Amino acid sequence: MCREGIVSGHKISKSGIEVDREKVDVIAKLPHPTTVKGVRSFLGHVGFYRHFIQDFSKIARPMTHLLEKETPFVFSKECVDAFNTLKKKLTEALILVVPDCNLPFELICDASDFAIGTFLGQRKMTHFQPIYYASKMTTEAQIH
Repeated sequence: MCREGIVSGHKISKSGIEVDREKVDVIAKLPHPTTVKGVRSFLGHVGFYRHFIQDFSKIARPMTHLLEKETPFVFSKECVDAFNTLKKKLTEALILVVPDCNLPFELICDASDFAIGTFLGQRKMTHFQPIYYASKMTTEAQIH
């Protein structure tokens, strides 16, 4: 019987679900993008693990702005900060625990002018343990 393994890019074990360290190490070594295609590629790779990163959409906003039509490509200090923060959070990603249906769930929500975020977790032995993170950029219509 297998005790742990890599399934669809995630390490599954009795402790929970975590990122595949080999894939994360490759992402962590990437230089910052110099083209829109590079930004799209980086966000796609990091986005695969977005449910491990609290406030993913809020952090990635300066970079996603570069993907909008008619936006000149300027990889600003805010983009560099977002790029480095996403890589750092990915390398420090927590293990997402398997839900225990005998314990109460806690859903924490947050919103700003341009993004909403939430995470689901449970308290196990006085520690809050995350089960899943989710975030989304708001559209112009949702803002108003």
